[in-house]
Amino acid sequence: MLRNARLALFLPLASILACSSPGSSPSLSSSDDALKKSAAPPSPSSSASSLGTAANFAILASTAVTCTDAAITGNVGVSPGSAIAQTNCPVSGTINAGNAAAAQAHTDFFAAYEAFRALRCDRTLTTLDQTLAPGVYCFDAAATSTGGVLTLDGPATGLWVFKIGTLGTGALTGTNFSVVSRAGTPLPCSSVFWWVAEAVTLTDSKFVGTILAGAAVTLTRGTFDGNALSKAAVTVTGDAVTGCAAAGAPACVDNDDGDDDGHDGHDNKDGRDGGKDQMEHHKRHAADGGECREDVDHHDDKDKRGGR
Repeated sequence: MLRNARLALFLPLASILACSSPGSSPSLSSSDDALKKSAAPPSPSSSASSLGTAANFAILASTAVTCTDAAITGNVGVSPGSAIAQTNCPVSGTINAGNAAAAQAHTDFFAAYEAFRALRCDRTLTTLDQTLAPGVYCFDAAATSTGGVLTLDGPATGLWVFKIGTLGTGALTGTNFSVVSRAGTPLPCSSVFWWVAEAVTLTDSKFVGTILAGAAVTLTRGTFDGNALSKAAVTVTGDAVTGCAAAGAPACVDNDDGDDDGHDGHDNKDGRDGGKDQMEHHKRHAADGGECREDVDHHDDKDKRGGR
């Protein structure tokens, strides 16, 4: 009952934590006032500040960004470093290399990182491969999943926070790892947050959520719907990245993998069926300036275009 009361206060923060519109900086001041006036004790999540201007960046690194054979829908920034290397990597948003916007986002990210670090855990986990209701979930050390599926079971306004390495050290590693909703509908990236003490490495994964990483972030192939914020470098290779601010409207995500196994979004064997088609879809999305295109039929040959 106490946990439900805490979640009742926790969930409204989903609208202000990350996916602010570009150019705006969400604030918790009004939310904090409301919580103070509430008869119920404040949720531990009420101490978490918004991401501030960091929410406007699909990729935000402290040292360098390297993007190869990938597509990024959203803004890219680096500060205090300024190195951004692109090879066959269209970016639909603004590139901010060591400028004032990147510096402010860097400051806001560091503040948010500490706020998320302070959140109390609802439950300590030992595996990611399970079904979870909204809440704050913690791993004492590292979290690793190979071929696993994390199913988030909750309302559209649900909020999930995962903290990796709460005892001081711990990385997040996913290979052929998928984050899905039980309802089968695409999850808004503003619903899921990943605070990680050390590095994040995702390979051939279908990931959802905003990462706040204490070390480098490496995204290789697959899809990434969220913001990747790192205290070190961010490297993207062959991945389709759609930032939260860019996904304010429905994200360009094809939730049908094109097979007949009855499971949308991932193959019944390797979880990667249709990945190349989805990658091309995201590249067209970035090349079109972030505008979703619904004229591609992922179930047919590459030269067949039409409505869904």
